[in-house]
Amino acid sequence: MYKIAVFGERDSVLGFSALGLDVYPVDMGDDVREMFRSVVRKNEYAIIYVTESFHEELQNDIDRFKDSVTPAIILIPGAGGNLGIGSKAIDDAVERAIGANII
Repeated sequence: MYKIAVFGERDSVLGFSALGLDVYPVDMGDDVREMFRSVVRKNEYAIIYVTESFHEELQNDIDRFKDSVTPAIILIPGAGGNLGIGSKAIDDAVERAIGANII
């Protein structure tokens, strides 16, 4: 059975553990790419939420899965606020799926 993971800065992701999601807090100085890749390699997750603040560092890794069914990698706002990256990614996915941006 697949699970859901949340990957991002500690202040943004710890609350998700109360909902039963697997939480992967990232601290300053951690090797973000290697931590993310280890989460993906587990093949346990249908959905991996990633805070927008890590989008730039993980862009190549995230792009590898944009056409995959699992894991679905979804960008979410972090504690620092909404950067608009996640909603743009959803708009792009909808446009790829149906051929037009209806949002």
